[in-house]
Formats: sequence, structure tokens, C-alpha cells
Amino acid sequence: MTRIFLAFATLFTFGNLAAQNAQDYAGVQQAVRYYLDGGTNNDFATLEKAFHPEASMQFINGEGEHVSVNAVEFFRKGMKPGPPSKRQTRVSSIEINGNAASARLEIDYPTFRFIDYMNLLKIDGEWKIVSKIFFREMRPKQE
Repeated sequence: MTRIFLAFATLFTFGNLAAQNAQDYAGVQQAVRYYLDGGTNNDFATLEKAFHPEASMQFINGEGEHVSVNAVEFFRKGMKPGPPSKRQTRVSSIEINGNAASARLEIDYPTFRFIDYMNLLKIDGEWKIVSKIFFREMRPKQE
């Protein structure tokens, strides 16, 4: 009888962990989709849902200088309403450990690609991007 109880308890525990992992994965995916869809559609209200208000964004600019800004303010100032961007987006990886996660994103334009690395935290039950770093990779010119 004890073995049967332990077997059911084990299955119940792993079942709950699997369900929680699936919920967390879906939550991280939703956060990065807000970011990608908002950026593609020039929709700041959607993009803003992805970020914690104090999220940082750091990168190396064209002059080789390190830049650190508030991500929400950066996009608020720079994003202008307009037609959707001609780009392709892809979530290439997501890793989750407890209430912390990371995601690697690829955003392809005709002449360059952004590779974004997002760090997320589960805050008050909701996944939010808390920091972003990225690299802009130029494509070889087509002849």
C-alpha cells in the first residue's frame, strides 16, 4: 500500500511540475511575443507589455562605445506608428530556472540581423523582461 501511495505521490508531483513548467514556458513566450509583435507592428503599447518599467538595455554602438539605457524609455522615444516592419522574427531558445529565464531572439531585416538576449523574471506571477543586450550583425552585400 505504501508503494502505491508513493507512486501516486511521485506522479502527482511530476505532473504538477510539468504543468508549472508549461505555464512558465508559455508566460516567457508571451512576454517575448509582446516584444517582437510590438516591434514588428510599430505598436508601443504591445511592446511595453513585455518589459518591467525599470528594464535596462545595453549595447555597443556604432562607435564602439558601451551604451546603457532604460529599455521602455528608449522604445517610447524611438518607436513611431506606421506600417509593419519588413522583418522576420524567431525565438531561437528559452531557458527557465525557477523564477528566472533567458531568451535568445533573432530579428532579420534585408541588410542586417539583430540577435537579442533577454533576461526575464517572474514578478507577481507575470514574466517580464528585466534586461536586454543585443548585437547587430550586418549581412554581406548582394551583387
